[in-house]
Amino acid sequence: MPDPHHKIRCFASALLLALTGATLAACSGGDFGRTREDMRSDDMHRWLGAEVTGSLGIRASQFQLTDEERQLRDLAYPMIEPPLSRPAWKSVFGDYKALPSPWNQKIVFDRTMYGRTLIDEPHRSHSSRYAQLIEDVRNDITRFEPFFASAIRVIDLDKKRNASMARVSELSPREKADAVARMQENSLIVQWVQQCLEQRVSSYRWALERLVIQAPDGMAADADRLIGELAAQTANPPVAAQPPYGRAVAVRG
Repeated sequence: MPDPHHKIRCFASALLLALTGATLAACSGGDFGRTREDMRSDDMHRWLGAEVTGSLGIRASQFQLTDEERQLRDLAYPMIEPPLSRPAWKSVFGDYKALPSPWNQKIVFDRTMYGRTLIDEPHRSHSSRYAQLIEDVRNDITRFEPFFASAIRVIDLDKKRNASMARVSELSPREKADAVARMQENSLIVQWVQQCLEQRVSSYRWALERLVIQAPDGMAADADRLIGELAAQTANPPVAAQPPYGRAVAVRG
């Protein structure tokens, strides 16, 4: 007769293998905080355009993204996603998500959230909190130039697109609507990033002020200098997209 203990061991092994497979199948994140390859696609950030236009009640364009428009969206996402918005475990489990645009009426900006998360998260020392703040600000400074270089190219091409529509033969109403909607999408995405940068500067300053009163450190001077640099860049962007219908979002705090 078969050994009952052997049957139990085989069943337990099969169950463990099944659970492991299910867990891995449920993961949407990859190793070392990278998005899993099966979550990637050329147009993985296409939803940004539909989000900004949809939040204003504008129809999204059905045109395919150009290479420049795709790059604009790829560079915009890390500047739109709030820093420290994902716990460490989400780097592996579900690390990518769509974000609501600032024109969504349900969104209320809280300048204290970043600082409270930075201070409340476990750290080995207050120096590591300063280091995290400095790293986040420096990352934004590093991303600033590539994004706005892309924005300049896209907006310049949109000006040419707009001028060309008057000379296109037999332009259908649908084609014109899609062209106008794409130009609105591109402009709104640039505004979204501009507003997020203003919000980040406000959040970083709040966080630094709290760190200074809780744990004074010489690193505060470096953080303050970098925040000032980011604020100066944000106040003078190399390109300024015009708000459609006059519905710009003001950042307070």
